[in-house]
Amino acid sequence: MQTAAAVTMVRDDAFFLRAWLRHYGETLGRQNCYVINHGYGEEVAELAKGCNIIGIPGDPHKNFDVKRWGLLNNLVGGLRKYYRHVIVGDVDELVVVDPEAGMNLLQFLEAAPEKRVLTPVGLEVIHRVDLEPEAVGDHIIGPRRYVRPAPHYSKPCVISAAAKVSRGGHFTQYPKLHTPDALYLFHLKFCDFDQYAGAMDRRNAITQDMGDDIKGTSIGRHWFGAERGEDRAMFEDFAKLKLEEEFDLGHLRKRMHRSFKPRGDTGYYEFNRPDPGTQYQLPERFVGVI
Repeated sequence: MQTAAAVTMVRDDAFFLRAWLRHYGETLGRQNCYVINHGYGEEVAELAKGCNIIGIPGDPHKNFDVKRWGLLNNLVGGLRKYYRHVIVGDVDELVVVDPEAGMNLLQFLEAAPEKRVLTPVGLEVIHRVDLEPEAVGDHIIGPRRYVRPAPHYSKPCVISAAAKVSRGGHFTQYPKLHTPDALYLFHLKFCDFDQYAGAMDRRNAITQDMGDDIKGTSIGRHWFGAERGEDRAMFEDFAKLKLEEEFDLGHLRKRMHRSFKPRGDTGYYEFNRPDPGTQYQLPERFVGVI
């Protein structure tokens, strides 16, 4: 049985797909990467050569995210018959092992117990436009060194147990919480101002084509132009977050475990997700990790 596969679904987001392919393709091997090409995009197909590409229609339709996660759940369930671990998430989310652990992601998963769901601590890579004028290139961490804790992106995304994942990937029907100290989920949405603006333009256009509201499409509010706000002001506000002196997130893991509980009677489990209002500068050892 192979150690690990990575699964995502993408439409047009070439910048994030390149990062996803570098990260998972180089570590797990492209033959173990599964890319659902929403809308049969030619650029996606070209970039993802060597991966397992699954093309699906891109016509606008209601309940988009419900259908998307239904497809992802079924694919993960099937792949678990062939892989010990399956990583699933959006194309702008990457599971990262702290280099201090002395191993890469594949080596980490080779040593990880099976029949579990692993929940990395979520960190949003933020572009400090006041401090980081350099554009991102082959690597994101380097030109970008600041992150903010993002409990909403502490997702149960490394699957080796029979567990259904909720819409958005935020919850699973798995009754235990495993948060390895060395594991993080880097969310890249805010890693570059120009890339953010372009991605939001594309997503706003998609929801406009659907001709429906947030409830009807089952997509997050950030996909809708009316919910977007002013891009530059949002990035400038990152400077207001309290800068912590030490990169130590053990207290966040403890908080997750203290509040872990059933999510009503849904069969899913959750933990509290308050916004700490803080930021960290990543230590030098993280440079080049993505």
